[in-house]
Amino acid sequence: MDFRSDTVTKPTEAMRKAMAEAPVGDDVYGDDPTVNELEQWAAERHGFEAALFTTSGTQANLLGLMAHCDRGDEYLCGQQAHNYKYEAGGAAVLGSIQPQPIENNPDGSLDFGKLKAAIKPDDSHFARTKLLSLENTINGKVLPLSYLAQAREFVDQHNLLLHLDGARVYNAAAALDVDVKEIAQHFDSMTICLSKGLAAPIGSLLLGDKAFIDRARRLRKMVGGGMRQAGILAAAGKLALTEQVPQLKVDHANAKLLAERLSDLPGFNVNTDFVQTNIVFAKLDDNVDITAIASKLADEGITITPGNPIRFVTHKDISQQDILLFTEKLAKLL
Repeated sequence: MDFRSDTVTKPTEAMRKAMAEAPVGDDVYGDDPTVNELEQWAAERHGFEAALFTTSGTQANLLGLMAHCDRGDEYLCGQQAHNYKYEAGGAAVLGSIQPQPIENNPDGSLDFGKLKAAIKPDDSHFARTKLLSLENTINGKVLPLSYLAQAREFVDQHNLLLHLDGARVYNAAAALDVDVKEIAQHFDSMTICLSKGLAAPIGSLLLGDKAFIDRARRLRKMVGGGMRQAGILAAAGKLALTEQVPQLKVDHANAKLLAERLSDLPGFNVNTDFVQTNIVFAKLDDNVDITAIASKLADEGITITPGNPIRFVTHKDISQQDILLFTEKLAKLL
């Protein structure tokens, strides 16, 4: 059992078969039919003009920011935003784009008053504020559709663009019980990670209008993301967006079960109201030696990442029975 992340998911047998049989070409020349089909289908499916298949969510976010912003521009985001905190400063280092982080509210949202105050005046002393980047889900929490509509209104009022880091946007759609288009409709651009809970082995998508994707495609080549017979990977990505979507609700139910079981353990404190998708955080009492516990669990084939708070992520390769067994073992160690 591996609770570190949903990035550890293994591709399904159907994915492996599709990858083995995928017709391929040279994607840099635009000749890979499986990549082309995925991009065209994904654009239509999510309500955008065009899409770009990329190696990772980090790359998709970087290309999105660089395609929207020029050198010396600025984007607004949350302090906990993945494309600010966990992507090696790529926007600043490679794009010369200044991030302006705003403290996230407990529910993951950003306060529009604070965002408005952070927009720079049109003055040569300041970076040009160009874009607001949101993340949905963020730390497993879902931004409501009403909030997304407010965000659209906010950026239109202030002449900004709106980007979604949608690494787990399908988890958000599953939790809200809506079609993913209900989320996507508010954004100028969006990313989707295929290799988390959707279980593809590699890849993410960047979506937007045609001119935006044309810029991003050129930038992808610039940063070394041009791939050749990438249809082998795109074939799995298409199945990720079709056959794997129903699994997410199972993952969410398993996360809620895990949260409830953890909250019954001594030294583990879980706010079950914040467990909305497949991510569970537990705050540990000082007397819990989670590093020693993790070592003993590893001896039994169970992998967690020690920390306080500690994060657990459910996915297709974690069953309900796994959760019951894991929490039983954890109770004994405690």
